[in-house]
Parts: sequence; C-alpha cells; structure tokens
Amino acid sequence: MVEQFPDSGRAMGGNTPEFSVAEISGAIRRVLEGTFGRIRVRGEITEFKRYPSGHLYFSLKDEGGKLSSVVWRGTVSRLGLKPENGVEVIATGKISSYGERSSYQMVIDRLEYAGEGALLARIERLRLRLAQEGLFDAERKRPLPFLPRLIGVVTSAQGAVLHDIRTTIARRFPLPVLVWPVPVQGEGAAERIAHAIAGFDAIGPQSGVPRPDVLIVARGGGSLEDLMAFNDEEVLRAVAACRIPVISAVGHETDTTLIDFVSDQRAPTPTAAAEMAVPVRAELEAGLAQRAVRLRSGLERSLQLARARLDRAAAGLPDLPAVVENARRRLDDRAYRLDLALPARLSRLRDRVRNASDHLPAPQMILALRRAELNRVGTASQQAMGSLLHRRAATLGRLRVPPAVLVSQLRASKSVLAGAAGQLESLSPQAVLERGYVLVTDRAGRPLAQAAQARVEPEVIMTFADGTVAARPLEATPGPQGQLDL
Repeated sequence: MVEQFPDSGRAMGGNTPEFSVAEISGAIRRVLEGTFGRIRVRGEITEFKRYPSGHLYFSLKDEGGKLSSVVWRGTVSRLGLKPENGVEVIATGKISSYGERSSYQMVIDRLEYAGEGALLARIERLRLRLAQEGLFDAERKRPLPFLPRLIGVVTSAQGAVLHDIRTTIARRFPLPVLVWPVPVQGEGAAERIAHAIAGFDAIGPQSGVPRPDVLIVARGGGSLEDLMAFNDEEVLRAVAACRIPVISAVGHETDTTLIDFVSDQRAPTPTAAAEMAVPVRAELEAGLAQRAVRLRSGLERSLQLARARLDRAAAGLPDLPAVVENARRRLDDRAYRLDLALPARLSRLRDRVRNASDHLPAPQMILALRRAELNRVGTASQQAMGSLLHRRAATLGRLRVPPAVLVSQLRASKSVLAGAAGQLESLSPQAVLERGYVLVTDRAGRPLAQAAQARVEPEVIMTFADGTVAARPLEATPGPQGQLDL
C-alpha cells in the first residue's frame, strides 16, 4: 500500500514535493501501524529496564536483528509473565514509531514463553543453580508433624483445590485450616505466593494469630506456562527459608515444578497433600483400641506367669511349722546339754584351783622369810647406825663437843630414824596386803598391773596378807574401780 502524501508546496524550480519533519514522522507512523496492525514477534529479551514510571523497556533480538520494545505501565499486570533478560518469548502488540528520535518500536501488551523448550531450558538452568546452592538437599528437609493443631494453605480462594483440601481434612481428621488466598498464575502471582509463605513463617506469639504446624502450597493442573509461578526463584527461596514444614501439591500427578524439589514433601495432588498432613482419625482410634487389647492381654499373661512362678516357689519352700519345731527341739537339746556341762566345767575349774593351791608355798613360810629378811635389814640398819654414832661420837670427842649438844643431835637422829622406819613400814607390801588388797603376779613373779595382762596369762598368782592362791582367768570384765573380776 502506498500512501499519497499531501502537497505541502512545490519545490522552487522543480516538481519534487516539500514536507515538514512532523509530516514525514506522522506519515511513517501511519504506514507502520496501518501496514502491520497487530503482530506477534518471537525473540530473546535483552537490555531489560524498569523505569520509575512503571514502564518496561527492552529489546527483542534474534540472529538477524534487534527490535526495541516497550510495555506501558497499565499493561504490565496483564502481560502473562515476568520479563527477564535471556528469556525467549513471543510478544504480541503493534509497531509504532517515535518521531522525536526517528525510531520505531513495538508496543507490547502480551508476552508468552516461546514454546515449552525455552521454558524447560530456563527451568533447568534455575534448577542447576539452586541445586549447587544446596536448596534441594535432603538434609534440609524437615519431617511433617504427626498430628498438627493447625494447617496453613496457600492457594487460590476460587476453584476446587481449596474445597478438596478442606473436604479431605474434615473426612480424615477434622482440624482447623488457615487459608492465605493468592493468585496462582499470571503477573504478580509468584510475588504473592512468596509473600504468603513468608507471612505464615513470620507469625509469632505476639501476633494474635495461631501459627500453623504445616503448610500446603497447592493449585490445580494446567499448562507449563500456567505453572510457571511455582518455578519462580522468589517462591523457591521463600519455601527454603520457611521454618514450617511445607507440602507442595501443584498440578496433576505427572506435573513437576521446582517447588517440588525444595519443599519438605511433594504430593501428586492437593487431595494427597491433605492426606499427608493429617492421619485418619478412625485408624488412630482403631490402633489405640488394638494396642489397649494387646496391653491388656500382655498384662494378663505377665500376671499368669508371675502367679505360676509364685506357686512354684511356694511349692519349693519347706514346711515352716516343721522347721520351727526342729529349731525348738535343737534349742531344748542344747539347753539341756548346757545345764549338764556348766557344773562339770565348774568342777574341773575347782580341781585345777585346788591342784594349784597345793603347789603353792605355805603362807607361814613366806611370812617367816619376810620377817627374817626384815630382821636382817633392821640388824644391818642398827649396826650401821651404831657405827655411824660411834664415828660421830669419836668426831665429837675430837671436836670436844659439849654433851648437851651431842645429846640433842642423837635425839634428832633418833627421830629421823623413827620417821624412816615408819615410812618403810607404810610402804611395806605386807602392810598393803593386811589392808585387804591382793598382789597379782604371773608364774615368774612379775606383777600384773593391768587386766589385759592378766587376761593373756594361762594362770596367775594372787598373794593375800595370809598366803597365796593360784587362779586361772575365766572372763575379764572391767570392775567398778578398774579391778578384774576373775
């Protein structure tokens, strides 16, 4: 189609028309928009920029060229996907020109991935990068609670997914469900899903909202483009950072998204996710009843075994009355034998004492010997005293001592001698014995001053004032004044 340009004047000296710059720019714009109309262009996004005004600017390129493109702010929410550098897309829009810069551009109102191959390649690149970071490691995955108190659900408020989850939980084990409704596809869906997961994880004791024990992130089936929100990096990192165990239930059983790799459990369907989250109440009750029966049977069996062991032990015990009777008989026999043995023992001890006393010297002989010894000592003392007096008299004679002085000295010496004799008499063992004391010695005549010494001797000699007696210690016990009772 060739547009007829209006005559703006004739060139001087020729037939070539003359136009203004604005006329040329407007004509080119009308030609471009009228020629191409609404078109679809396939290319790779590059030079992507988001301006503060909200408009998006980027270029579409392939092996042969590059096409500047723009997405106006009012169209961003309806694009269908989030533009990124390096993503191959099919852009839908129209061609327009920008006269102030003498350029043309494509005004885009819709973007879609350029076939599943491009989508899968993008998903695979993201999967490899996150796997290298360790987001898919099995050590990170947390076990699901056996019986959660509250279940959090991140899904769309419309559709059958939420109904299936609630119905399954109510059927298996009725528990409260806290729903955070989000869009599950389209522009902004990934940000909303990531925000919901982080919001559940941020619930604390001071928030006034109960914190779920397990999260279910779910949506129904759809095409690969419909499920791209669950392959978004922001959603995957939110799931990895969540401290609440997460169950992913995205699409049908054959659908696989990257959230399945990073979540703690993957369910093939939303219904299966609800089954993973809660046990069957009837099965739990049946299991408890079965365990109660087994416990009761085990206790009865244990009691029967204990009763049987007790009966066997009782059968092996002797007849207690017979044992007591035999013990009583043995006691009577030993008491009778003791009654017979004690007089015989005393008789033998008397015989031994009598035999020992027969071998002792007579007391009169001992006293005669002691008197003779004392007389000998007294005679020797008198002789010594007479000799001393004679020497003193001779000395006094030589010194010409007056008789009065000599008599006085003699009287003093006599008094000293009388005092020494009295002391000697008071210290005499015989005087102590006459006061009622007894001298205990061993066979060799060594005095025994301690009861322990007498206890180890087979026989002791007891000397009284009028004689000696031989005795054998039977039992040594402390007496009232430290003496020995023999």
